Amino acid sequence: MQFLLAFILAAPLIGAAAALLPAPPGLKGKSPEQAVLRHGVTVTGVILAAAIALTLGFDHDTPARFQATTDISWIQALNVRIHLGIDGISLPLLLMTALLFFLCALYSYYKLPQGPSPKAFVALLLVLEAGTLATFAVLDLLLFFLAFEMVLIPMYFLIARWGGAQRQAAAWKFILFTLLGSVVMLLGLLLIGLKSGTFDMVALASDNGRELTHTTQILAVLAIGIGLAVKTPMWPLHSWLPDAHTAAPTVGSVLLAGVLLKMGTYGFVRILLPITPGGMQTFAPYLGAFAAIGIVYGSLACLALARKGNKGDLKRLIAYSSVGHMGFVLLGIATMTPTGVNGALFANIAHGLITGLLFFLVGALKDRYGTADLDTLAGATGAALYGRAPRLGAFLAFAAVASLGLPGLAGFWGEMLALFGAFDPAEGLSRPAFLTYMAIGGLGTLLTAGYLLIVVRRVCMGDPKAKSAAPAALPDIQHYEFAAWTPLVALTVLAGLWPAVLLGLTDPAVQKLLAGGNS
Repeated sequence: MQFLLAFILAAPLIGAAAALLPAPPGLKGKSPEQAVLRHGVTVTGVILAAAIALTLGFDHDTPARFQATTDISWIQALNVRIHLGIDGISLPLLLMTALLFFLCALYSYYKLPQGPSPKAFVALLLVLEAGTLATFAVLDLLLFFLAFEMVLIPMYFLIARWGGAQRQAAAWKFILFTLLGSVVMLLGLLLIGLKSGTFDMVALASDNGRELTHTTQILAVLAIGIGLAVKTPMWPLHSWLPDAHTAAPTVGSVLLAGVLLKMGTYGFVRILLPITPGGMQTFAPYLGAFAAIGIVYGSLACLALARKGNKGDLKRLIAYSSVGHMGFVLLGIATMTPTGVNGALFANIAHGLITGLLFFLVGALKDRYGTADLDTLAGATGAALYGRAPRLGAFLAFAAVASLGLPGLAGFWGEMLALFGAFDPAEGLSRPAFLTYMAIGGLGTLLTAGYLLIVVRRVCMGDPKAKSAAPAALPDIQHYEFAAWTPLVALTVLAGLWPAVLLGLTDPAVQKLLAGGNS
């Protein structure tokens, strides 16, 4: 187990270095480009297999205990250690990350985005995977920061070099927002480490903030929370996200929504809740307010983009939907209750699966029509994507109803538990305020259903009166698309029908985390 976790973190970096080397003569295939893309599929596939093996070897009877741990002294002067481990909170995120990177590598093998060298593309993809996997597995504050920052440069280049229109401006906006947030976050992490005498997240969580004064906790939550909120993204620090998603290539959008946004909310759960509980309790009502505003704001922005005649970009619409969905995650965290935090963790996984699928589907639509403009798609599909490409239309309709939180699918449970947590927040928090947030969140679910059903009606059914110049039939789902999308559909159904699979892992770990490691 210890070796498996270390291998999962090291393999992407080794694979990235190998991707830049010339392919061995017997492995070139039809071209060097094909060889390096096959290398990306192989490396991410091996990492996924190792993650599955780690999951099977995980002791599911004690998910609150850190397992597969490594603890080695690294920088003695600062008491920084290479401390790795997984528990019921981090294991699902680790597994989902490995799965999404494999599916993106598989998709790119057949549909590589236009851009420079495929070698650079694969190498950047693997460096990005190394950073995201490490974020969910490290147990030292400074290592967490290094892993957190490791993803910025590869994602910047994926947007700037392989993206679409306005990619340079979107990439700069992404890097500037996240870097500025990270500088502030580093100050908060250093404050905790220097005041407590250790950067070890397990020791700090067990201490539960007893070594930190209330003022120190407030300053730490403010500084770290800003950095995490930018990456989440929380309203009003979200403005980089729609531009980044709109300009990014398909796999970049999938990974940005499915993996990178989870790093921010994971930091709230892993660092701020157990290490600075007093500071979190002070800021929880404000976090809940920002979350509630984000839920409604994201939905209203999507409704505006979905309206006929507004020339709304479908990728941009899904990006704004992420602001609303991540608002539910932040609301669950703000309740500081096991119910709310479990809901936040469940919603994290559900959003990664469902929104990743949505971005895959929109990318397929853009490849076929040459645009993601909603008005153009609605006109071009005439009276029905269902009739022209029925399987593609069915997948899009499924992803939309999953995203709106249909009971029986993964999107339902996380949002419901977050609202339940707001109904009865932790002791010391204002119940009237959180009941207000719950009501606003309930309104957000209605608005979400509204804009997603409008999208399905316009894109899948179209306008019967529209005179379409598009051919009567379009290429339906290709074999590689089916292979990349089906696992996400299956897991969305599995998590919706059998939520205990995920909650059985997260709940004991959350109970222990909120109790300061004593339960």
